[in-house]
Amino acid sequence: MRVVSTITELRTRLADVTKSGNSLPSEGCVKLTQRAIAFVPTMGNLHEGHLNLMRLAREHGSCVVASIFVNPLQFGPSEDFDRYPRTLEEDCAKLQGLADLVFAPSVNEMYPAQQTVFVEPPLIANELEGASRPGHFRGMATVVLKLLNIVQPQVALFGKKDYQQLHIIRQMVEQLNLPVRIVGGETVRTADGLALSSRNQYLNELERGEAIFLYQTLQELRQAMLQGKRDVERLQQQAVETLSARGWAVDYVEVRNQSDLLPASEVKSDLAQRDPAQRNLVVLAAASLGNTRLIDNIEACVFD
Repeated sequence: MRVVSTITELRTRLADVTKSGNSLPSEGCVKLTQRAIAFVPTMGNLHEGHLNLMRLAREHGSCVVASIFVNPLQFGPSEDFDRYPRTLEEDCAKLQGLADLVFAPSVNEMYPAQQTVFVEPPLIANELEGASRPGHFRGMATVVLKLLNIVQPQVALFGKKDYQQLHIIRQMVEQLNLPVRIVGGETVRTADGLALSSRNQYLNELERGEAIFLYQTLQELRQAMLQGKRDVERLQQQAVETLSARGWAVDYVEVRNQSDLLPASEVKSDLAQRDPAQRNLVVLAAASLGNTRLIDNIEACVFD
């Protein structure tokens, strides 16, 4: 595994992959019959969720590239950019045997001049996370497009925990005709159900014990729908009230359509035209414990 910090060196090494049709020379990668670069963008502070994506990437590419870059464009002025954990040495140790190449650029390398050209994400970016974090998806989509242009992979992998992010990236790739396939990896959880996140380490002992109730609340909402309850607005409000009573500061609990993230109440007629018996939904939530903001989601296939 090699670690590079400049775009020039990264492109030079990836050019060897393109020419050879296999993995990086002398790196001992598994050689696949079809050349492919599989790419996993991260902000570092890697946990098992990231590593699971790396393993999945190996199934899709003869050369696996990871990036580690904390992107300032997607953090708001009152968010945790400065204190976001940066653990490059530990991250590289975890990536041994999983990645062939690690791209760890500086902010100046990614933004040598003030960024004045941005990706304008679809309108859904103004809802859910976008309503709570204005400008977040604009910054995220911009850096993802830059990274895809730099690495030029055939496959790029993102986790489903950031469900709205994955949706927006897929829209961007489709509408800008980028020659890359987007693969979503399932959310990895602790034994008690907490979705793995770099921000979990901000939780104190009491908050960590409480954190599992976010996912449990989503499970209860999904179970209610599976049992035939269809008053989505009431179910959402009950979930908010349940979490608030336990001390959570809730940004949202929403039931949305998986394919377009529109509210469930707005897509029923459209879904009925496509499949009158089945509705593929997702329940998304964001809430804070103390100073730590957590997000989670759970998919639901509901039969009417």
